[in-house]
Order: sequence, then structure tokens, then C-alpha cells
Amino acid sequence: MKFFSRLSLLTGLGLALLGSARAQTPAVPPVQKAPIMSRWAKKVTPDNAWREYPRPQMVRPQWLNLNGQWDYAVTLQTAPTPTAFDGQILVPFCLESTLSGVTKPLQADQRLWYRRQLQVPAAWQGQRVLLHFGAVDYQCSLWMNGGLVGAHTGGSDPFTFDVTNFLKAGGTNELLLGVTDPTSTDEQPRGKQLLNPNGIWYTPVSGIWQTVWLEPVPAAGYLEEVRLTPEVDSSRLRVEALVHRPTEDYTTAIRLTALDGKKTVATTLVRAGQVAYLNLPSPKLWSPDSPFLYDLKTEFVTVQDPFGTTPRNQRPRNERAVAAAYAKATVTGAPVDAVTGYFAMRKISVGPGPIPGQPVLLLNNKFVFQNGPLDQGWWPASLLTPPSDEAMVFELDFLKQAGFNMLRKHIKVEPDRYYYHCDRLGLLVWQDMPSGFFDMPAQNERSGAIQEPLRRSVAKEQFELELHRLVDRLYNHPSIVTWVVHNEGWGEYDNPRLAAQVQALDPSRLVNAVSGWNDRGAGNFYDIHTYEPEPRAPQAQANRAIVIGEFGGIGWPIEGHLWNPAMRNWGYQTYKDAKAVEEAYQKKYAKIVEYYQKNGLSAAVYTQTTDVEGEINGLLTYDREVIKIPVKTLRKIHAPLLK
Repeated sequence: MKFFSRLSLLTGLGLALLGSARAQTPAVPPVQKAPIMSRWAKKVTPDNAWREYPRPQMVRPQWLNLNGQWDYAVTLQTAPTPTAFDGQILVPFCLESTLSGVTKPLQADQRLWYRRQLQVPAAWQGQRVLLHFGAVDYQCSLWMNGGLVGAHTGGSDPFTFDVTNFLKAGGTNELLLGVTDPTSTDEQPRGKQLLNPNGIWYTPVSGIWQTVWLEPVPAAGYLEEVRLTPEVDSSRLRVEALVHRPTEDYTTAIRLTALDGKKTVATTLVRAGQVAYLNLPSPKLWSPDSPFLYDLKTEFVTVQDPFGTTPRNQRPRNERAVAAAYAKATVTGAPVDAVTGYFAMRKISVGPGPIPGQPVLLLNNKFVFQNGPLDQGWWPASLLTPPSDEAMVFELDFLKQAGFNMLRKHIKVEPDRYYYHCDRLGLLVWQDMPSGFFDMPAQNERSGAIQEPLRRSVAKEQFELELHRLVDRLYNHPSIVTWVVHNEGWGEYDNPRLAAQVQALDPSRLVNAVSGWNDRGAGNFYDIHTYEPEPRAPQAQANRAIVIGEFGGIGWPIEGHLWNPAMRNWGYQTYKDAKAVEEAYQKKYAKIVEYYQKNGLSAAVYTQTTDVEGEINGLLTYDREVIKIPVKTLRKIHAPLLK
């Protein structure tokens, strides 16, 4: 497959640096303090930094937010635990960010230390206490009161430690976290972070960058995971509720209650450890035009043994017979544990469309064109961490009002609350796996075949582990309709195998095996990137939807809103005034509309939502203060795609 013009651009913007990073560690320049800030960043204080409940799909009433001022220190990795600290850092903002109050780089041979004192509420006595981290980039170890609790590797996924046995009863506890982050000196999934940021590669993110919080759960057992799969064609919801420390007897069960507002629309009771189904006659379907969410209550309860004194070896083993017995079981006492959340009934698939022989993307069995921006999710004062919940909502609402019904979350994983807002606002999400590795596949000059460089086994294991975590942790969000395994050739390897793995992990969604460049015929999409003055059409495919995974890139540098006015602020095409930008945008979208109507194009992803550091391709400036094309104009241009 031909490499597009973006390859030469990438080479000029620092790809060669990535290829040589293993051989020598590049000098790490000082981190730039944000010269521009969004209006939300300006309002952040230690008292208001990310106070919202971080996990909207699995809510318990009791919890303790640990965001705020922590002590920090930076030492060599070989140095012992520090006895003195360098100052304070505002969690959950990373070391390099302006909002952290530190704005320093972390080098590959250094360790970042966090320290915090905490007291567990007296009302939690007798329960297990869980410590949750939304995300820590990249490797970390946790000590509580001097005892090693555990460790975690992975920069984008949430993780939990049970700290109960390390806590002091009724006293002050000391939490100590040590973090290392090789960034671009190693092969871990890291997205667009580069120690020496330039072009399309951005300021690194090290350490805690999402909410940290404590939560009590019952010592007798608690709900550890609730996995939800809508089955639209059979009008039911499949539920797999996992209990920590399940019992082997017949007296524990899961009770599920689905609600439309305050009205119960379905309920069931199943034995703990068994799959449950909630039947929803005439369900309200979720779509961008009608993003309806049902509420869901999941309870871990005890019941009278539905088989009484019947000996174990004589009890029915037929799944239906067991389910029927439990459906009539009597619940005894209050629930052991309960969580509240939500779900939606929606189906994403590929099927016949208006152009004979060209499959299209279907939502709830109907062709819905997916029109969205490439959304990188970087912020000038806080980098990968949005400055606030309000800031995220502003941006998503802008996209919705502008006539987008989808976004491609590019090489980044957001906090859970981001996807919750996509769920409730009605924005389809293509979720990229953050890329890693250095070397890109090459094309043999004689045969034209793609040659993949060899990958270290340990790097492949980590990439696949984090890929699986990504799918598992975001599984319940109805807005996510597509998993993107690889972007272009960035660290690409074994693409058909990985696409098949993801499809097996989540048959309820579609898989975009590789967005741009090195297509292997895998997945549900044929996806091209086309940055010519006007986008070109993908070739027709007999068994996959055709999409344009990136196009556009109209650059407009606006004075007073640039990350660095002295540097080259670039776009794929650069203009100097609003009229020229609008005309170029209309021309590009005229082609998208043509391909939608005549070729069966299923989706298009415009580059991009906002400017990011030295990139000025955004519909919004990096500080989100200037909308470059009026919202009403954008919606009018997009209107033919939304029919």
C-alpha cells in the first residue's frame, strides 16, 4: 500500500528521532510553562480540582476524594526513598503540567515520588478499603505506612489496591507512591508523548494524571465488576456481575433492576456467578439523535436456598431450571453490596447500504453516516488531563452543536467521566489504542510488500495487555462503537491477529484494524488517510465498510492563542483568514458528501477538534477561546451527512 504524503511530513517532524531513541537517550529540555490557558484552567484550585465521582457506571454512596496537594520529590531511580521532599504537586495533574504547580520533566533515569497523609473515616470501620488510581504514567509502586502494597505498569488504565491490611486503626496513614516513566526512550504504549516535543509529538506526561480516591466495600464480599452487553435484536440486556470472594453455597444472588426514570421496566434475580438477562419489551434505542440511558441498580444479596434440603448431587444442573428457581427465591435482609449505573440499548454492525455491493456502518440496523473530528484531548495547562469536568462538557457540546455525531479519540484514553458525557450527549466514539514502539513497517522497493520490523516479546506482551485492559475497562460505554488497534504504521505488528483478538474480546462492537497506511485486510473497515488539498475516495470493498479515518488539516494560526509564536505553527494547509479557512472547509466536505452519496462512504474524520501545541489544524484554538468556523456554518456544511 502506498504511503501517503504524511510520511514525509512525519519524518521531518521528528520520526527519525524516535527511530534512534534506543541508541541514545536524547537530552531532556526544560518543560515549557503554558503561555496560554483555557478559562477552566484559570479557575482550578487545590480545593476544586476534579471533585466529581470518577466512575459513573458503578457508583457507591461512600467515597473519599484524594485529589489536592501532595508532597513530591524527584530522585535518581537508584536513590533510596527520600526523607525530604521538593515541594507540593497538585494531583491529578502531571509533573510536567502547569496546573501541577511543578512544570518539570521526568528523565528516564529518575523516579518521581508522591507522599500524602490520610485518615480513613471512622464510619468505614469493619469494611475493606480500596484505593483507586484513575491513571498513572507509567510504572508505579505503592507503600502504605511503610509496607509495600503492590505495583502497576500501564499509563492509561485505572487500577485498584486493597489497602485494608496496611491501615492504622483510627490514626493518620502515610501513602507513598514511586513512579518511573521512560517516555520515548522505551517501547511502551505512550501515544504522542516525546521527551523533546516538536511537530505532532507533544510534551510528556509523567505520574498521576487522573483522580485518586478511596472507597469502602463490605468485608463479606462485594461487586467487583458489572459487564453490560445490549442485545437489541432480542430486546434484552446481558449482565455479568462479578463478586469478589464468591461463596460456594446457594444463598448468594444478584438482583438487577432497570429503570426508566423512576419507573421499573425490568428486574431479575440470578445466582451469583451466573449470566443474567433483563428483558426489555419495546426498548428505547440509543442514538446520537436520541441518546436515551436506562438507570441500572445491581445488588449483591443473600437468599433462602431455593432448593431447600435437596442434596447437592440431586439438584438441577440445567441452566434454565436453576434460573427459574432463583427467579422465585426469597431475598433475606438488606443487600450485602449495591451499585448504581446506567446502560443503553444500541447495536453497531456492518451491512448492506444504498450502493449495491458496498457494505456500510449500521446503527440499530440503519445506515447512519458517522461524521466526526480527530480528537486528541490535550490541554495547554494540564496536557492529557482535562482541567475540569465543565471543560470536557463544553468541548463535547461544541461538537454536537456543530453537527458532528462521532469523534475519533486519537491515541489517548480519557477519564471515565468523558465517556459518560459522550453517552448522555449522544456522540459515537472510535477509541484508539495508544501507540507505542519506535520502528515503523517499511515497504520493499522491489516487491511493494510491507516488511514489519521485529518486536521485542516483552514490548508485545505489554501492548497486548494494555489493549485488553482498554477493551475491558471501557466495555460498558454505549458511545464507544469502534476499537482502533493501530494508527498508520506506528508500532504496527501482527495486525490481523490483534484485530481478531479484539473482536473476540468484544463481539458487540466493530474493529478498525489499522487507521491509515498499512491495510492488511483485517477488521470491519477499509480506512484511508488523505491530506491532499481535497480528500480522495477509498476504493470499494466487498466485505468491509469504507471510511476516511483522517482528512482536512486546515491550519490557521491565531495570534494570542498560540503555544509558541516563535516556532513553526503548522497545518497540512495553512491559511491566514477566516474566509479562506471556511472556503477550504466547504470544498473538503463537498467531497465527503459526494463520496457518501455516490460511493457508499460510511464515515469521515476531520483533523481536528483543537490546535495542539505546534499544530494549528483545530476547529478551536488550543485554549478553546476561538471557534475558527462559526457553529451554525459548520452545522450547515455537515447537514447533508446527517439525513
